Amino acid sequence: MSVNPELVGRVFPPTPPYLVGREKVREFARAVFATDPQHTDPAAAQALGYPDVVAPPTFAMVVQDLTLQQLLAEPDSGIALERTIHAEQRFRYTRPIVAGDELTATLTVATVRPFGKGAMVTSEAEVTDAAGAHVVTAISVLLIGGEDA
Repeated sequence: MSVNPELVGRVFPPTPPYLVGREKVREFARAVFATDPQHTDPAAAQALGYPDVVAPPTFAMVVQDLTLQQLLAEPDSGIALERTIHAEQRFRYTRPIVAGDELTATLTVATVRPFGKGAMVTSEAEVTDAAGAHVVTAISVLLIGGEDA
């Protein structure tokens, strides 16, 4: 089955709220070698005007992953994980993610571009805080290989 072109414009239900924990931010910062003290030290983050530690920019992938799991589980998508490569990632921030944020994400499939036997699927996850304010839009491009003949 090839990637379903009718995915374009599909909006998935919002994810359950994700509470950003201080230790998760610290662990993520260590994993991506983000050594700035604002990522690990609450006092350093507060000196910069934040209420708690600030997540590195790519931390938004943690929340976006919840939305991508919805897409991958969609029975009519034609997307098989074993033929999928995460080809590109971009972020458009309104404000940084901070420990204590409660974030919800909603995924929209923006484009399905066929090529050969496969397709490139671009999706956008709008991430909002508990008050409904925009925090970040995470844009992913998945490269889906075609089935072998």
